[in-house]
Amino acid sequence: MLQCPPVFSPRAVLALFLLIGCAGGPSPNVRIETGPVSEGVRLHARPEREFHPAEPGLRRLGLASPRDALLFVPEAARTRRVPLLVMFHGAGGSAAHIWPTVRSDAEEHGVAVLMPESRQWSWDYKLGDFGDDRRFIDAALAETFRRVPVDAGHVAVGGFSAGATMALSLGTSNGDLFGWVFAFSPTAIVVMGQAGHPRFLVAHGLQDTLVPIASSSRAIVPALRSAGYSVVYRELPGEHEVFPEAVHEALSLLVSD
Repeated sequence: MLQCPPVFSPRAVLALFLLIGCAGGPSPNVRIETGPVSEGVRLHARPEREFHPAEPGLRRLGLASPRDALLFVPEAARTRRVPLLVMFHGAGGSAAHIWPTVRSDAEEHGVAVLMPESRQWSWDYKLGDFGDDRRFIDAALAETFRRVPVDAGHVAVGGFSAGATMALSLGTSNGDLFGWVFAFSPTAIVVMGQAGHPRFLVAHGLQDTLVPIASSSRAIVPALRSAGYSVVYRELPGEHEVFPEAVHEALSLLVSD
């Protein structure tokens, strides 16, 4: 299970996040609005057409300090285009916290992983505007596409807890970039306009007392399906965590198409 930095109690951080809501006030757990997507939620970076081999390894992007982004480049990027997973940490977390949860499968499947860090202690997904987080993610994607030969047909976004809510909310409005959206123990979904038609994998622990499954994933998944999306849904024995078996399934889906 992921742990937050020592300065924060993980339960206190997420409890506060759920209390104040994503926009500084209370908001519904589930909201999926149709219609045009506002500029405040759109991502514009896209994979480059020309192939440029990349040097494998894990490194910081160097776009900001102290909160930056980690980028993992697999060995396969030396000779071919590779899938990309954009992965968001939980509230109070960091890229260093989320990396161990995907490392094994990323290395096994030859998937590049971009792990941006939120501008503040958690992700900002106000209604219709993701603010500085969206701008930083777009810049991190542009730098990733410059450095890594990404396969445009195999790009996914995922996250844990508040990061899963960010992935659900941002991914649905950028489905023309992301073919898959992976949500591990999401807290909510707030979508203001849809683009493309991504597929989803949602996984949640049956014993999660921090973000109870009944008010989160069991509400999110039917809403996605009612909106016409294909959803792979897993309820797993466990608490508020990223499940290794769900990560393995997610990355297997990403590379299998």
